[in-house]
Amino acid sequence: MVFKKEFAPSDEELEAYRRGEEWDPARAGERRRLRELAAQQEEAELERGPAPPGPPNDYKDKYRHLIGSDAAKAAARTMEANKAYGCVPVANKRDTRSIEEAMNEIRAKKRLRQAEDEGGAGGTSA
Repeated sequence: MVFKKEFAPSDEELEAYRRGEEWDPARAGERRRLRELAAQQEEAELERGPAPPGPPNDYKDKYRHLIGSDAAKAAARTMEANKAYGCVPVANKRDTRSIEEAMNEIRAKKRLRQAEDEGGAGGTSA
């Protein structure tokens, strides 16, 4: 489209033509009014400042499904493992030995087995 300088269209009119819409001055005035209202609302919000932070959520509410709502002492229970875990009783799985003690016992058992294998193999072949 070509326009004369004396009758140049407004920016809103040009935008409407670029979008492929027909220019309607009444609708353009309504859009302008809506934009002005939105700008005034934004200014009013900026003048009020940021909203005061709300009360922090209580973690107990968030994790109520895990910790329950009972009193702490009443809800506290000592964690005890199941009596049977797999085929071996839990009581047999508690090992209070240090690593060195456990390693020494394993070596002693290994030496015993090797001595039995050597003694048993030597007695049957002779």
